[in-house]
Amino acid sequence: MAIDPVGAFLNHLAAERGAALNTLDAYRRDLAEYEKSFSGLDFTTVTRSHIESHIADLDAAGFAAATRARHLSAIRQFHAFLFAEGWRNDDPAAPVKGPRKTRSLPRTLSVDDVSALLAAARKGDDLKSLRNTCLIEMLYASGLRISELVSLPVAAVRRFPKMMTVRGKGGKDRLAPLSDRARQALAAYLPERDRSPFGKSAFLYPSRGASGHLTRTRFFQILRAMAVEAGLDAKTVSPHTLRHAFATHLLANGADLRVIQTLLGHSDIATTEIYTHVMPDDLADLVFVKHPLARPKS
Repeated sequence: MAIDPVGAFLNHLAAERGAALNTLDAYRRDLAEYEKSFSGLDFTTVTRSHIESHIADLDAAGFAAATRARHLSAIRQFHAFLFAEGWRNDDPAAPVKGPRKTRSLPRTLSVDDVSALLAAARKGDDLKSLRNTCLIEMLYASGLRISELVSLPVAAVRRFPKMMTVRGKGGKDRLAPLSDRARQALAAYLPERDRSPFGKSAFLYPSRGASGHLTRTRFFQILRAMAVEAGLDAKTVSPHTLRHAFATHLLANGADLRVIQTLLGHSDIATTEIYTHVMPDDLADLVFVKHPLARPKS
């Protein structure tokens, strides 16, 4: 084919669905692995049995059920696209049954763990220390995804708002909260940032890298170093565990699940409901106290 079908599919996802760069990269990798699995064929001649064989090979190679389910999802969407665009007159992936994607409980941190992490971050008053304090305070206060945090434009927080606008998955904007402590951290960090060589950068957390802002990998390294400083097991601390802590701590204190869904930017409430399994005792107590039928008869 003169036109690269994978490239056309990825362009379709970007243009029609507003897929993020990270999503496109994941699809590209999964489809590259898929293409390697068959020889002497191309996407127009591959059959259902080839797809099933590929998924079975992933299983034999030790890939988790969630990873295999993700691969199959990419393949299904790709073949549905080829069928819709007329590259094929059938869809061999449609009848393929994949592994049931198990939903593991999110790893999170206790309130004491977060307090220790924040105390470690606040040590020092140089630009890096002020930046790191701001990063962790903002992440815990807002529940942002790591990609949303590191790429945040400085204009979003210039006036120290209680709610800031964040560009999330699929290019969708939402409001995210900033606590008093997060705004205090910003107030300490911004003047020093503005006086630095990166003062004119459009990003809140500028960097010399190609992206112009702090990378996800670098922030992960910073956070792990902070965890060690705080006396925590670094393996249990990541940007995502802080996002989970934001959600679980809100839920434990009686926040509405729909509100948490909105704050996290989840399109499906089922994604947010996983947090109800993280603290069953707390939620049980909440129901026994709040539910009208749980009250003793007078």
